[in-house]
Amino acid sequence: MANTEAVRDSVDAWTVEALGPLTPDSLPMLDALVVHSGWNQTAQDWGVFASFGSIYAVRDAEGRIVASGAVLPMGKRRSGYLAGLTGRGVAWISMILVAPALRGQGLGRRVFDHCLRHVQDEDRIAMLDATPQGEALYRQFGFEPLWRLTRWRRGASPATQTAPADKPALEALAVMDTDALGFDRTALLGELLGRPDSFCVRSAQGFAVVRSGRVAHHIGPLLATDEESAAALLRRAVACLPGPVLIDVPDDRPLVRRALTEAGFEPQRGFARMSLERSGHRGNQGQTHLIHAIAGPEFA
Repeated sequence: MANTEAVRDSVDAWTVEALGPLTPDSLPMLDALVVHSGWNQTAQDWGVFASFGSIYAVRDAEGRIVASGAVLPMGKRRSGYLAGLTGRGVAWISMILVAPALRGQGLGRRVFDHCLRHVQDEDRIAMLDATPQGEALYRQFGFEPLWRLTRWRRGASPATQTAPADKPALEALAVMDTDALGFDRTALLGELLGRPDSFCVRSAQGFAVVRSGRVAHHIGPLLATDEESAAALLRRAVACLPGPVLIDVPDDRPLVRRALTEAGFEPQRGFARMSLERSGHRGNQGQTHLIHAIAGPEFA
């Protein structure tokens, strides 16, 4: 989008903008929303949405961004999956953030409504990962939970291993990633893996991507053919990290949860993976047994 596009609803006093390229003025304001919300996203993460998707925002009378939302289109599903039959892809909705002083006034709902309309205008399947507070809102729009996961956190601890310096070929990882999700996000996976401070631990059974965040490293996606292999990859990744670490794990992973507890992690908050049924179709879950940690609620 070359220009900032304003969209005004006549029954709503707030104006929702589709932001253009990030600028030295807009990026710090978006980052401030992350800080005030206690989330882990970085300027690089906002850059992903600006490059591959869309960022929506609301400004106050002084021009400060006080609410945000993001839409990230994913590729069409591979043959044999739902969207392969319907011809529709997926779009991820996230980053619904509101400045603390303005919460409770409907800004989050307003921005989310614009994000959802964007997805529906492109005839994509809308999906997201919701906090308990967000889940109540998204249910009002017709979203239903597919499965649940929990964010785990470990504080700073000395590293006992050196992070791998080499990064595997993207193509091999992308095949497993697409099988796991049921849709293609190769471009996103390549961006996360290509960051200078990211690394990947890998075995014959799977892989885990590790990247830096605002307040902690984030492990994910963590994909493996079986849970025992996933737990082993987790231990290897954690051993390379001296600072705080976050990871978002499906709730039905007892071996991974045990490995997390043994490594000093504690559960922080729950999420629900949700999809909006439309025209009789819901977002396909892919081969979810391969998913042992997601890339993050902002990235699926």
